[in-house]
Amino acid sequence: MATYSVPQGTPCWYELTTTDLGAAEAFYGTVLGWTCQDSGMEGFTYHLASSPHGMVAGMMTNEQMPPGVPPNWLIYFVVDDCDRATADITSRGGGVLHGPVDVPGTGRFAACADPQGAVFGVLQPEAMDAPPPGTPAFDQETPGHGNWHELMTSDPDAAFAFYAQLFGWAKDEALQMDGMEGSYQTFSHDGRRIGGMMGLGDAPVPAWLPYFAIDGVEAAMGRISGAGGTVIHGPTEVPGPAVIAVAHDPQGAYFAVVGPK
Repeated sequence: MATYSVPQGTPCWYELTTTDLGAAEAFYGTVLGWTCQDSGMEGFTYHLASSPHGMVAGMMTNEQMPPGVPPNWLIYFVVDDCDRATADITSRGGGVLHGPVDVPGTGRFAACADPQGAVFGVLQPEAMDAPPPGTPAFDQETPGHGNWHELMTSDPDAAFAFYAQLFGWAKDEALQMDGMEGSYQTFSHDGRRIGGMMGLGDAPVPAWLPYFAIDGVEAAMGRISGAGGTVIHGPTEVPGPAVIAVAHDPQGAYFAVVGPK
């Protein structure tokens, strides 16, 4: 019997590490309309965040993280074989920070870093006979779900070569943005444009930034500020057409929203 599979390199999960799990749940519930519940993992507090259409993200505290790790969002990408992927990552100058580790009912995952230091996750999903119920975490048509993935890096050319070899991503349009040094290189996977890469800009270190879809960006900005977050940039019109805003939550984790104004 043929099994259901997702192409390697597809964004598949978003994970928040935070200093205050309850406050983060309340914040993203207000901003993105998520509801949260405990995953029931034995010996480990891990909460699941869902939109009305399906699960989107995991949330956990930074108590088990190395000292000094700030609140942050981690983006996971599908791999066919987690162990082979982590070997490829290290052979190409990246690193493995945690794993590979099995999660019953989910698959095998690892947290990794690319050669410039940006952290990302890889997940080998458990074999399935059919798609799981609900809308996937990454769905560009659904509010509250992952929509775009942006890499700020010290070497965009080297970073793209690394991810293209690992995930099969292809260069799409290179955009010239006002006030930006260098270009904004969009990339596509499995027939759709899923993200962009750029120089560091104002980012202190190389990092991935997740964008979540929203029905109205200006209204979302008001909810962000009203719930104790901080809008860093926006609203800004971008090709698509769409409008974006970049923010951080009350604990300091950076994220962005995208949608109509």
